[in-house]
Amino acid sequence: MSFVVSIVQSDLAVFTSQYKPYCAWDLEWWFLRVNDMPTRIRHQLQLSTDRDFVQIGLVTLSVFAATAGLAYFAYFAHVVYVARRAPIAPLDAEQIFLFGKHSPSGELDMDFEARIARAVELHSERPVHWVFLGGGVSGQPTEAEIAFQHLQSRGVDIGHRFHLEAESRDTLQNLRNARDLIGDKISVKVALLSSRYHLARCQVYARNLGFKAELCAAEPSLRWTFRNFFRLAGEAGYVMLSDIGTKWAKLTRNKRMLDRVT
Repeated sequence: MSFVVSIVQSDLAVFTSQYKPYCAWDLEWWFLRVNDMPTRIRHQLQLSTDRDFVQIGLVTLSVFAATAGLAYFAYFAHVVYVARRAPIAPLDAEQIFLFGKHSPSGELDMDFEARIARAVELHSERPVHWVFLGGGVSGQPTEAEIAFQHLQSRGVDIGHRFHLEAESRDTLQNLRNARDLIGDKISVKVALLSSRYHLARCQVYARNLGFKAELCAAEPSLRWTFRNFFRLAGEAGYVMLSDIGTKWAKLTRNKRMLDRVT
């Protein structure tokens, strides 16, 4: 027994020395120290262990299985329909919500670049109130700040007609925090500016949260690429999870769960 214990202690010492920045060994438990992780990973881990999220996930999987996948394909068709039909300019929105995107070291990928370019174009047509959405890693510019800085660098003068929402880590948090920011102006019509594949999820969340929203696509049209196909497939999963979860919360009269999605 002592031989086994000595081996375990030796392995633990090696493992601790290699992963010390991420592990809490003061209690000598084999688990990741959440507070030292990047906020994006920490948020995803917290969701994966959240009892409401797990319950909704199980209900959604049950629906998927009971319908032999047909329910998912219906949501996929809806996501594609929204992505294809979304306009590139809002009709009469008084505010525009610009969704950020994960930007390591502040570098824009082609999705975020397209959103910024569309924002520049829209601002040149008519001035509106802007809400920049998206948090980030501690000590680095947030997604909202990156979007704002890029608009300024391209000569866009927004003045004081903007809010920065820089605390959120996902689309639902984006919109919940934006609702708190604008306060009693929630009755004002807003435009949701994002990538085409992302718009269906934005629309579902905005409707559940009480926004009067219209959509605005960053790209001129939906391009059929493998990358976009997988993006759309993933978004269909999010939309299915959100829609079924909201219906389940209402059906079971689960106020705690409902408060998180409405």
